[in-house]
Amino acid sequence: MADPIPDQNNIKSVSAEGEGEQRLSIEKLQEFMQWKYGMFIHWGMSTFDGLELSACEPIETYNPTDLNVDEWISVARDAGMKYAVLTTKHVAGHALWPSAYGDYSVKNSKNTTDVVGEYVNACREKGIKVGFYYCAWDNTNLFGMPVTKDWNEYALGMTTTNDAFREFMWNQCDELIDTYNPDYFWVDMPKVLPLDKRIEFYDRVTERKPEMFFAYNHSCQNGTTFDHTFAWPSDIMTLERNFPNAYNGHAKQDYFQWKEILGKNYYIPGETNDTIGREWFYAEDDAVRSDKDLLGMYMGTTGRGVNFLLNCPPDKRGRMPQRWIDALMRLRKNIDLVGLD
Repeated sequence: MADPIPDQNNIKSVSAEGEGEQRLSIEKLQEFMQWKYGMFIHWGMSTFDGLELSACEPIETYNPTDLNVDEWISVARDAGMKYAVLTTKHVAGHALWPSAYGDYSVKNSKNTTDVVGEYVNACREKGIKVGFYYCAWDNTNLFGMPVTKDWNEYALGMTTTNDAFREFMWNQCDELIDTYNPDYFWVDMPKVLPLDKRIEFYDRVTERKPEMFFAYNHSCQNGTTFDHTFAWPSDIMTLERNFPNAYNGHAKQDYFQWKEILGKNYYIPGETNDTIGREWFYAEDDAVRSDKDLLGMYMGTTGRGVNFLLNCPPDKRGRMPQRWIDALMRLRKNIDLVGLD
């Protein structure tokens, strides 16, 4: 069934709205839009146990044998990407930096490399903007919360957090910002945080680093409307595995940066995130998408004014798979051929 034509009272043109009510200026937010193309890097405990919703896995399970974070970012640079986003902590709860909060991190793993630190250094050396992913759903640092391995429980709002976990999360994220100084902070599974706590956390991290871009993942939708009950407040609207809606020609732009949220008008850039194969974490049998598919994904997102964050998961060794590298270099060649860079 085709999407209905959006309500033009809720989506307004830039020229009609001045500066808007968002935290960052339009000029600043347009800097984010100029990044255009980035690498999502899903890597961590789930790479090793093969479970996206990993829980309470023995810390020894994480054991890369040929870790080369610099290679990941070299590939991103050579592919023409301007930024990257690394999963500093996913649902598994295992931190990729030696966190002072909790024991479930690389500091107690077989390989104690500070992956976040190496990632940040590589990005800074190669001119790539630094993005951090942090998951608000945690299946190991439980603080009395139940383990959840059912996506439906999350979707129905049955997965929640408590005060003890939120204090832990707040502290870990303060630590990430203070230690590594990211340009972009990307929080997944925001539905586990009540609206007042999402506001509290957003205010906390953006006051800590005001120039940083912040996104709560809005999950699987096409950018037509912003659900404030799910991912608000946010500087960026994420579109997981979706192309931005073209609005059937009823707008001056393909993706409307202007949204009406809780009675106020906000300028919010968009970002599609999708995978180079089919899985978020590396799997041996995960085949790379066709060249036509990847070029179409790039054109269908950036051509409608939305950033394209393409997930390229490293393997168990800690290396970027050659099939990803080859596909990315072909994609860069095809982007150049059609003049879309």
